[in-house]
Amino acid sequence: MKISKEQENEIHYEEEKTFKRRILDYLTITAASAIYAVAVSLFLDPNSLAPGGVTGIAIILNRITGLETGTWMFAVNIPILILGMWKFGWRFILSTLYCTMMMSAFTNLLSPLGALTEDPLLASLAGGSLMAVSLGLVFKAGATSGGTDIIVKLLRLRLPHLKTGLLFLLTDAVIVTASAFVFQNIDTALYAGLVVFINSILLDMVLYGRDGAKMFFIISDNHQVIVKRLLEELDISATYISGQGAYSGSVKNVILCIVKKHLSPKLEEIVRQEDPRAFTIITSATEIYGEGYKNIFSEKL
Repeated sequence: MKISKEQENEIHYEEEKTFKRRILDYLTITAASAIYAVAVSLFLDPNSLAPGGVTGIAIILNRITGLETGTWMFAVNIPILILGMWKFGWRFILSTLYCTMMMSAFTNLLSPLGALTEDPLLASLAGGSLMAVSLGLVFKAGATSGGTDIIVKLLRLRLPHLKTGLLFLLTDAVIVTASAFVFQNIDTALYAGLVVFINSILLDMVLYGRDGAKMFFIISDNHQVIVKRLLEELDISATYISGQGAYSGSVKNVILCIVKKHLSPKLEEIVRQEDPRAFTIITSATEIYGEGYKNIFSEKL
């Protein structure tokens, strides 16, 4: 079938956009790999903090064998990458393989610089935070850093109701416990556990954003005035839901709207001013898709 010139240009535009997107993804992965290496080489590894996952295993093996941590990170990842290739395909594994290689290379490159701080608490805070930012960027670029990232991604297919940070917390706990026996230092293991905890909390924030918002159901005879003020003063929309009182039988328009937390007090004030007798239900909304929030078509990590 012959395609028109306009269709040909549209196909070319889409291909060019896809290519640019891939370049941007790989640049993001490269930057994220460098951030991860800073966390490992300058904060965690020199302070003997094994923060779970392949990185924790690599740090433990480094102490046992003397082989560089970055090299162990890549070696341990090989069988896991093979598993990922079988489950997710070549395209996914290519970006993950690139990420793993970059993280390993940057880690070995930065290791000679030594620790930026020898305070285990500061190292835990800095290392855990940097790891979370790095992993969040990698996941958003459609890859993983290998290791337990792939295992977590597989678990997400089976357990979609569990968030990524929680799964990391569970899978990393075993390795942190093992580090206590290897290093024979319970304090070091506890600090490593702190790294895992910080990483899991911040990772969810990077991946899912601070979606915390309030959902309002407002039943009022002055619904038109309230909605008008919502549109004009808060610049938010609302939806009418038809309702009927079970006792009175009267038909009511119920206002449904979602607002970010910082706008919630202002909305409450508007309702109070326009109808002090309004029946209002306020509840938390943690995951929201649509304009102004997350894209419903993006892959759920």
